[in-house]
Amino acid sequence: MVVVDTGKKADHLQDEQQVVVRQAAAADVVVNDDDHHQQQEQLILVRKISGLAAAIGKLPSLRPSPEVNALFTELVAACVPPSAVDVDKLGPELQAMRARLIRLCADAEGLLEAHYSDLLAGFDSPLDHLALFPYLSNYLLLSELEHGLLARHVPGPPPARVAFLGSGPLPLSSLVLAARHLPAASLDNYDMCGEANERARRLVRADADLGARMAFRTADAALLTREQLASYDVVFLAALVGVTAEDKARVLHHLGRHMAPGAALVVRSAHGARAFLYPVVDPEEIRRGGFDVLAVHHPEGEVINSVIIARKPVAGGVVEHGHGAAALMSGRPCLCCEMEARRAAHHNHKMEEAVAMPMPMPMGD
Repeated sequence: MVVVDTGKKADHLQDEQQVVVRQAAAADVVVNDDDHHQQQEQLILVRKISGLAAAIGKLPSLRPSPEVNALFTELVAACVPPSAVDVDKLGPELQAMRARLIRLCADAEGLLEAHYSDLLAGFDSPLDHLALFPYLSNYLLLSELEHGLLARHVPGPPPARVAFLGSGPLPLSSLVLAARHLPAASLDNYDMCGEANERARRLVRADADLGARMAFRTADAALLTREQLASYDVVFLAALVGVTAEDKARVLHHLGRHMAPGAALVVRSAHGARAFLYPVVDPEEIRRGGFDVLAVHHPEGEVINSVIIARKPVAGGVVEHGHGAAALMSGRPCLCCEMEARRAAHHNHKMEEAVAMPMPMPMGD
């Protein structure tokens, strides 16, 4: 388990925060609207995020604690509401702040998941106690949304083989997909951290069905072989696989070269101020990687991550999907899918007994 020591950077971060806040005063680099009221709102928001980033950077550790939870709760509350912030228009100092903040969020999320994975592993049947993880409902909503979009835009038989890249020590996305949405599929979970995979493997030890259908493999997503990738009907790419734009592009182009024609790709991204929590994936980069982009969905509710559905073209033909032969590119929320996701969160199921609580940090593998 990694401890992130950031205390030595306090003085530097304080000076840097002052530079960042001064740059945030230049409204033309923050907003894409001339409306004065909107400019002021975005200035206030970016200043708040800059201050929270500096405070988080001063924490001696990112392990779950009241102080850590409080700061991340405030950060998520600031970033989640719909916003006109365009992170592509940020200046150099704000871009650097955002990059550091995403990495801090990733480290904190990993520590939180490791903590709860260890807690759950202490039970004889860990999956019977998933509701102890206080943010399970966020994964239920995100997985339902992704599955709904996938079924809508890539119709056909349910996938038989699925890969999840970046599954982590608490692979809730894969667990929800396997248990609720893909009951006959085999799911291979990939993570670069062997310790994370060991933690994840312990969680399914008492479930004969999931234990037989889920595998946990230690590998870099950008180094998987053609033989491995070509065997999957669907590949899910977690938000934090490839934190920088260059790393993300490298992974996407690798997948495009080696996935099977007709296979689907589900990519998690971010939009608006939520892009201070997770990397933004440019749909054009997915196209350059060799995919047809079928849908781009930016939720406005509890789900933080944007979802992009793509497909590897079939040689000599256009892949059909739920909205006809032309690739669908939409920035508007798919209300049908979002409503289905919300209804699913209220079904009578043992994995949905978690009580809604403030979220201390961004959740999404």
